[in-house]
Amino acid sequence: MTTAQDLLIVSLDVPPVRPVEQGELSLALAGAEAVDLVVAEALAVDGDRLVPGLPPAPREGLLDQAVSLLVRVEPYESVEDWLWRRGRGLAAAYIARLEADGLLTRPRGRPFAARPARPEPVDSPARRRAAERWARGEPVLAALAAAAGIRDEPAGGAPDEPAGGVPDEPADAVVTVLAAVGDAVTELVAVRQRRSVEDAAFDNVWRGL
Repeated sequence: MTTAQDLLIVSLDVPPVRPVEQGELSLALAGAEAVDLVVAEALAVDGDRLVPGLPPAPREGLLDQAVSLLVRVEPYESVEDWLWRRGRGLAAAYIARLEADGLLTRPRGRPFAARPARPEPVDSPARRRAAERWARGEPVLAALAAAAGIRDEPAGGAPDEPAGGVPDEPADAVVTVLAAVGDAVTELVAVRQRRSVEDAAFDNVWRGL
């Protein structure tokens, strides 16, 4: 399992304080992929640039796909640009993959319901692994979850802020990725709020005509 898969399971398994938005979750999933590739030495971070390293051993389809999409020509790609490019629709892609792998199921919904039932993790080693990381407040998963809007305190008492530290070897690179995820989410929320204000203003003008 990968950090992105663990994050997706946590997002479905932990009752959130507020609904988790697909955009924020997708950005966090792209960040999770980058962190795993950094730890696997398939990526390095030079300033704000993602520098490809040696291809890792095949692990999981979507992470392998992420490797294939890395920009391998200088000046490479900024962490922020990667998050926006790779993150587009990534939450839906992970849900589809975990459903295909039998790790998620959808409860039977009402006939002719406007929306399909929300997927739920099945009892599996993957679910237990994600729950264990979440319960002990594993710092990278906690930071990504917080960025995605998953702030509920789990049974094990994971803190609001990541506990401990990040992996020793690529610590600076991981911190850079996590900071970029936070910045991207902040930008996304600001854009969404601005559009909401603009739409409300347009509606007010339309009603006044």
